[in-house]
Amino acid sequence: MADGSARVAAGVVRTAPAPRVGLGQVFGRVLPHLVMWPPLLLAVAQVLVFSTWTGVISFTPSTLLPDYEFIGFANYAAILANRSFKVGYGNLMVFGFGFVTLAAGLGLLLAILIDQRIRAENLLRTIFLYPMAVSFVVTGTVWQWLLNPGIGIQKMVHDLGWLGFRFDWLIDRDMAIWCIVLAGVWQSSGFAMALFLAGIRSVDGDLFKAAAIDGASAPRTYIKVVLPTIWPIVVAVLVILLQFAIKTFDLVRALTGGGPGIATTLPALVVYDFMFQRGQLGRGSAAAVLMLGALLVVVVPWVVYKRHLARRAARDA
Repeated sequence: MADGSARVAAGVVRTAPAPRVGLGQVFGRVLPHLVMWPPLLLAVAQVLVFSTWTGVISFTPSTLLPDYEFIGFANYAAILANRSFKVGYGNLMVFGFGFVTLAAGLGLLLAILIDQRIRAENLLRTIFLYPMAVSFVVTGTVWQWLLNPGIGIQKMVHDLGWLGFRFDWLIDRDMAIWCIVLAGVWQSSGFAMALFLAGIRSVDGDLFKAAAIDGASAPRTYIKVVLPTIWPIVVAVLVILLQFAIKTFDLVRALTGGGPGIATTLPALVVYDFMFQRGQLGRGSAAAVLMLGALLVVVVPWVVYKRHLARRAARDA
């Protein structure tokens, strides 16, 4: 003991050697970054490069091949005056409102019902969420069969003897847009349900107990207590569904093809029509830039809102 004290006093005590970092440990630390960052940077670069190129082409008279002569805003003026473009954005208003409202409302209702700890909960969650795993092309094709008055629901009911029954929305210019709403809601309501259910299950159980002690009914508890608590999730669901609506292409293409006539044309179909059917690359690019602007109108306020919530949470912490 005395010898050890003397060695400490003399400054000759050796410290334990630093642990060696093995190659496996280094690889384990670097691997997550190698998996995440290169694909992410590549995706960001791809979006920026092609978005910039599309913006440049929108100011040129390009047809089948790029032509970099600058013509100003002529393509934008032509697109804004185009009847298909006007009908497409009018349909987007109807489809967006119907799709977002019904999908979010049905998803919230399903989430509340499943939150009651019913039997076969896992099975029901899987059934409701399964349509999201199906591509929009498959969804559009199946619903096209169901809504076709010659082979679908109307024919089945007629075969049962109810000859006065009519369900021919698919060929009705005024009702065809609601066929797309119906198919879209069927596909996306399960996705909304999953997000809402996760939010509801994250609510503190003491809030439910306090509401029950105060004599609040179950509907009032969900409206007055749960919804304000999960409001950020509600906003996120609405924004995601609205993005789905703005970018919808394959569902409409498979279900109605934009018809009858142009009755169900949406902005994405206008872009496709100008670029790939008419061969007017410049005007199609202008339509794509306007569509990107519509997306930014939705996404940018949501990002600002999320940052506001983060700052408020950091300030309150």
